[in-house]
Amino acid sequence: MAPRVRVGALTMMAARPRELGRFYSRLLGWPYIREEEPAQGEPAEAGYALVCPPEGVIEPALNFDYQVDHRRPVWPTVPGEQIPTMHLDVTVDDLDVAVAWAVECGAVVAELQSQPNEHRVVIDPEGNPICLCLE
Repeated sequence: MAPRVRVGALTMMAARPRELGRFYSRLLGWPYIREEEPAQGEPAEAGYALVCPPEGVIEPALNFDYQVDHRRPVWPTVPGEQIPTMHLDVTVDDLDVAVAWAVECGAVVAELQSQPNEHRVVIDPEGNPICLCLE
């Protein structure tokens, strides 16, 4: 018999994890729970951050961890460049308002929008795509 399993958190590696954590906290309206300073010898932008869903919301927490050799992903993909290995699908009730909010939080609108009536792609401050999807 299989044990009970569930996803407790997703971890995103980043060059500036605390900055990325603050971005997602603001974008999602989730509490910025904690951060850790860089370890000795690491650059000032290193460290760790944790963002959790509000009480009563059952979704995975988001961890942001420093990666010394982090390469900014490029989306859409370009041969020879770092590819995104994951992205978040974020459900929204209004695409135009959600895109404006994401930009206000620090995202940029992706040039390629394959299905703009169903979802829009924005890029977070570390280069990761985010799909804003209609409910």
